[in-house]
Amino acid sequence: MTALILGGATLTSLGDGAATFTALLAGDAGPVPLAHGDPGRLRVTRGHHVPDGDPNTPFRASGWLTRCVREALDASAVDPARTRVACVVGSGLRELAAVELLDPRAVPVQRLHFAHAVRRAAPEIGEVVTVSNACSAGGHALALAQDMVELGDADAVVVAATDAMTESMLAMIGRVADEPTDRVRPFDAGRTGVLLGEGAAAFVIVAEGSHRPDQRGAALARVLATGLSCDAHHETAPSAEGIGRAMRDAYHRAGRRPRETGLVLAHGTGTALNDPTECAALRDVLVADGGDPLITGVKGAVGHTSGVAALTSLDVALRCLRTGRVPPITGLRTPLPEGKDLRLLIGEPAPTPGGLVQLDAFGFGGVNAVTLLERP
Repeated sequence: MTALILGGATLTSLGDGAATFTALLAGDAGPVPLAHGDPGRLRVTRGHHVPDGDPNTPFRASGWLTRCVREALDASAVDPARTRVACVVGSGLRELAAVELLDPRAVPVQRLHFAHAVRRAAPEIGEVVTVSNACSAGGHALALAQDMVELGDADAVVVAATDAMTESMLAMIGRVADEPTDRVRPFDAGRTGVLLGEGAAAFVIVAEGSHRPDQRGAALARVLATGLSCDAHHETAPSAEGIGRAMRDAYHRAGRRPRETGLVLAHGTGTALNDPTECAALRDVLVADGGDPLITGVKGAVGHTSGVAALTSLDVALRCLRTGRVPPITGLRTPLPEGKDLRLLIGEPAPTPGGLVQLDAFGFGGVNAVTLLERP
């Protein structure tokens, strides 16, 4: 069974979903000076902050999540007071930023998760589950949400994600680059590493055929399947075999062929290891089946939003389907050697190709999630 997306809301360093997509099409978005922690000690000087005031305010991730959940429910016309609605929240870092800013004893364990933030948006929502699963958490949340509506555990599920920067994560990326990175250049031969972004997203999904007659035609996209793998190849290094396994799982679950895919929203972190590994997996699975998809990505404009990354890409994919335009990969000038035979989108927007849309999201430890969408 497939699921339909009825409504959604997104927040990035560039604003809401519409503002983010406009900036991506223009290709002129970039990072700003880091305003969280000590840039000198962290060896990270730039980032993609949500511009909502002091970035050292605790529980910002929860506040963004509340806003996005409320807006997604309004956009979907799903009323939790009349419908069984559950919520699955993906997060790479949860509310660790609050623990770093406050006395840890002042942060109840429950506030590391997001039931409080979700119910502040909609008190009638039933079960709320937080999935803390590194940088593919949003993709895993989407897979779990689809399972829940397909099995009848809920009439609708809000699949959401949120993450704010933490000093511990900034310190980690500062120690794996030779020099502080000035910007993210996904798939570029001169890439120098990743910068963090932050934000939130929420989407309301239902099982196809289950939504009310007055909602027919309102669906934004059909979710065919999410393929998952946990390859445990390395603590941080990706595996082309493990990523390829998640891609093949998605096509197997959907009953479709890789050659049917016209557009890929890549994970594309601009790091030394991710980008050639992702190119290899795309070649092994999609190109080997006769595919030649257009490939774009968002992290050059909004940074790596950790557990929100999959749902940030989902919002951009929905807008590509609706507007017929695909934004280029911000920051990409000269493709890396491993990507020269792939259709990486450089410089200008392109028309949205037909066929399926593939969303890639990969996390430390080899937790990989690949989602397939199509027009409803």
